Amino acid sequence: MELIDGLVLIFTLSFIVIYGVYKTRKQNNVQDYIKGGNTSRWWTVGLSVMATQASAITFLSTPGQAFHDGIGFVQFYFGLPIAVVIICLVFIPIYHKLNVYTAYEYLESRFDLKTRTLTALLFLIQRGLAAGITIFAPSIILSAVLGWNLFYLNIIIGALVIIYTVSGGTKAVSVTQTQQMAVIFAGLITTFFLIIYNLPEDITFGNALKIAGTNGKLQAIDLSFDFDNRYTLWSGLIGGTFLALSYFGTDQSQVQRYLSAKNMKESQMGMLFNGMLKIPMQFFILMVGVMVFVFYQFNSAPLNFNPAAEEAVLSSPQKEEYVDLQNQLKEIEQEKKTLTSFLKTQNELNQDQKNQLQDLNQQEVKIRESGTALINQADENVETNDKDYVFIHFILNNLPRGLIGLLIAVILSAAMSSTASELNALASTTTIDLYKRNIKGKSEKHYVNTSKLMTLVWGIFAIAIASTANLFDNLIQLVNIIGSIFYGNVLGIFLLAFFIKFIKSNAVFVAALITQVIVILGYFNDWMPYLWLNIFGCLLVISIAFLLEMIFRNTKAL
Repeated sequence: MELIDGLVLIFTLSFIVIYGVYKTRKQNNVQDYIKGGNTSRWWTVGLSVMATQASAITFLSTPGQAFHDGIGFVQFYFGLPIAVVIICLVFIPIYHKLNVYTAYEYLESRFDLKTRTLTALLFLIQRGLAAGITIFAPSIILSAVLGWNLFYLNIIIGALVIIYTVSGGTKAVSVTQTQQMAVIFAGLITTFFLIIYNLPEDITFGNALKIAGTNGKLQAIDLSFDFDNRYTLWSGLIGGTFLALSYFGTDQSQVQRYLSAKNMKESQMGMLFNGMLKIPMQFFILMVGVMVFVFYQFNSAPLNFNPAAEEAVLSSPQKEEYVDLQNQLKEIEQEKKTLTSFLKTQNELNQDQKNQLQDLNQQEVKIRESGTALINQADENVETNDKDYVFIHFILNNLPRGLIGLLIAVILSAAMSSTASELNALASTTTIDLYKRNIKGKSEKHYVNTSKLMTLVWGIFAIAIASTANLFDNLIQLVNIIGSIFYGNVLGIFLLAFFIKFIKSNAVFVAALITQVIVILGYFNDWMPYLWLNIFGCLLVISIAFLLEMIFRNTKAL
């Protein structure tokens, strides 16, 4: 990275942190610190909700997902608009009517303290782990690609977030996320147009789409009922709806964003704004990945995008075989380049040319799989799945100086925005649902200081998780998997609270414990794709609670 990139990176991140501290330096009561003084307008709420969900993982993993598998991942978000409408009609009015600080306060008034505490603890477990991953994701990738020290990078990202989140609470998170989303959109839009600009002179955007379509990268909808396929229209609409309901309706990191609005209408408008913009944004990020794929149809790409993986195999006995695969890949790239160049003189590839191109890409997939096998033989501990490295490799090797610094700032800004929301929510839940509920009679300043201390504690915990984590199959999937293990159960508890009034606290509490054990066992025994765990956990806790309530009532009747 050149000096100008470093200066752009340092200036961007420093501005965000200093601005957040300056704008929110006087937060002296719980209302201001946890709910931001209820001053946020709908566009701030919408951008804050979006920034909380759009972590660095989104901008690192999603383009790589599209590069390898196409834009089908967009189906994951199809249930979100449905969930947002339900949240606006049901969840937000209840939260505002009760004037709660956290989502879990409502559960005590509907059930009892132990149910509120259990649900808060489930949130703290899964969101605490996720906070560590949102720090770890960009750190592991940037450290591998840029050679930066992983441990210190984890600390730097965590420390920057802790500074302004401890200082200003919820309002600091909201105002900095507006700046961060501006940086993110600017960086992504600039990158998209630069990719198209750097394609061969006679290859138009339309030609690029034809190349992507011929290689199966533009298949957005999968109507199959294949249960082994993670991303289909049905898993997105059904499983995605339940996941989005759980996340946006019961996860304090999201609930706290719209509880900071001036009034209920502003909260609802902010959520609707997010619901309308989220799918187009994710589609655009996937299209960036597709354009990166097209770019590499005309330019050389590594056999594996993870530099640590290639370094491991090239210093092992498998080097000669790997180099042979690299040469085979170069030959295929040259053949593909010759085929796609026909688009310069003809507007459409004929069927024979399309078949040849598809065959060449199938050969490339097999070569890459063989390369992965050799890397595993060389070092079974090195990460061979390179989806998370595709986009950062493209950035560092093909974008102009200065813009590289901006794009790295985009990645780190996204990490900071998500982590800030998570730490803020973790601290609020710990303070309100656990500490203040049991330690009463203290001053406002005492509870504000407690929340600041909890922000610091959870920040240190997140850094510790980041420093001991291991890279998963795909980071964006890992965060969703962690959520899916817990969210369905929590959503079921809230739906019971909202709609099924005859079921009481003891039945819900026991059902929630049983459900959580079954869902965890189900995931680790690979019963179903993780998206379906949301609806499974939700329906299971409702069913068990219903049966237990009948048993408890019959027992009392005897």
